[in-house]
Amino acid sequence: MLDKTRSTAADAVVNNPKYMPGFGNDFETESLPGALPQGQNSPQKCNYGLYAEQLSGSPFTAPRGTNERSWLYRIRPSVRHTGRFSNASYPFWKSAPCLDDHSLPLGQLRWNPIPAPADELNFLAGIRTMTAAGDVMTQTGMATHAYVFNADMVDDYFFNADGELLVVPQLGAICVFTEMGIIDVEPLEICLIPRGMIFKVARLGEGPEWRGYICENYGAKFTLPDRGPIGANCLANPRDFKTPAAAYEDKEIPCRLHVKWCGKFYATGIGHSPLDVVAWHGNYAPFKYDLRTFAPVGAILFDHPDPSIFTVLTAPSGEEGTANVDFVIFPPRWLVAEHTFRPPWYHRNIMSEFMGLIHGQYDAKAEGFVPGGMSLHNMMLPHGPDSTGFEKASSVDLQPVKLDHTMAFMFETRYPQQLTRYAAELETLQDNYLECWDGLERKFDGTPGIK
Repeated sequence: MLDKTRSTAADAVVNNPKYMPGFGNDFETESLPGALPQGQNSPQKCNYGLYAEQLSGSPFTAPRGTNERSWLYRIRPSVRHTGRFSNASYPFWKSAPCLDDHSLPLGQLRWNPIPAPADELNFLAGIRTMTAAGDVMTQTGMATHAYVFNADMVDDYFFNADGELLVVPQLGAICVFTEMGIIDVEPLEICLIPRGMIFKVARLGEGPEWRGYICENYGAKFTLPDRGPIGANCLANPRDFKTPAAAYEDKEIPCRLHVKWCGKFYATGIGHSPLDVVAWHGNYAPFKYDLRTFAPVGAILFDHPDPSIFTVLTAPSGEEGTANVDFVIFPPRWLVAEHTFRPPWYHRNIMSEFMGLIHGQYDAKAEGFVPGGMSLHNMMLPHGPDSTGFEKASSVDLQPVKLDHTMAFMFETRYPQQLTRYAAELETLQDNYLECWDGLERKFDGTPGIK
C-alpha cells in the first residue's frame, strides 16, 4: 500500500489530498508558507533554499489560449534528478507506428479483462499496450493500454516524454503522486498526467489487483470540446476538474527514475526522491475529474443523437472537427425518445473506436461485454447493437426509462489503430465475438403496404 513513512509534507495530505477547482486555470499553491515568490518568477534567491524552474508544455511563442507553463520551486533542480541513463525494457508497452508481427486478420474484436499478474508488478510494469495509432516521432496519434498491477512504486518514478497519460481506473483506487501534488483516483474518476511530468503510483484500499485503462496521447493536449449550440453549460463543466495542491516528498535514499522517450525506455539511479516541488504556479498541471459529474444532453423527442454529445475531453488535430483523440463516455441517463430505436445505430465511421466498460452493462450489447473488457472497431468496419439488443429495442414499449448502473467509455481517433502482438495473442480475446450479430436475419418484405 501507499508508503506513508518516508515522506514529509505529503504526510498531511496523503489521506486527504487538497484540490483546486477549474480547467486550464492559472493556479498557485505552496506547502510551506512563503515558498512561492510574489511579483516575479525567478528571484535571485528563493526562500527555503529552493530552486526556481520552469516546466513548459508548449512552445514559448504558442498563442495565449494554448500556451502552457508552470514555475516550480523545488529542493533540487530537475537536472539533479537524472544521472547517466541506461537502456531499460518494458516489452509490453509499445508505441506507434506499431509494426508487431502477428497473424490475426482485420476484424471487429473484443476481449475479456486481461489476466491478473502471477508475479508482483507495479503500475509501470503492469501496462499492456493493446493498440497504437499515428507516429510517436511526429507527435501524432495515440496508444491504448490496459493495466493491471498488485504492488506500489515506492522508490521508482517515471515520466513520459512522448505524450500525456489519461488514466481510467476500472478496479481499485490509486494514489498518483506527481511533482505538483497528490491525486487520489477511484473507479468512475479519471486523471490526466501531462507530458514530461514525474510521478509514481500506489494502491489505495484492499484487493488482489488494481486494473484499468490508459490513453497515451502523442498529439495536442486534451481540452474541453466546444459546446456549439449546446451553449455555456452541460457536458463536462470546468469547475468539476480538480488540480492538486502542492505536496512534496523529501527522502534521501537510492531511487530510480524511468523515462519513455521516442518509444524507448531508459532508467537512471538517483539518491533522493524527484517529487520535491514545495510550491508552484501556472497552468501546466495534472488534474482529475469525476465522471459522475458529467451532465449529459440527448434527444427529447425522436432519434438517437451522435455519440459526440458524450465527449468529455478532445485532443484536436490540424483538421477542424476531426480529433487526434476523443474521450467519450456513456453514463447513466434517461431515454425518452418516441418512435425511435434507442440504442446506438449501426454505423461505419472514419474514426477508430476502442471501448472499455468500467461497470454495469453497455446498452448496445446484451451480453459478452464485461467490466474490465475491451473492444476495437477500426475505421470503416461496421458495428452496432447485437441481435438480442436489436430485437429488444425494436419491440420494447417506449416509455421513459432510466439507463442506470452503467459506465462505458471510448478512446477514438482519426487514425487506424494497429493491433499489438500482445493484444492479437491475448488469451482473453473472444473468438466468438462476431457471432453476436448472427441473429440479424433478413426481415425484408417487398409487398406493397407491408410495414
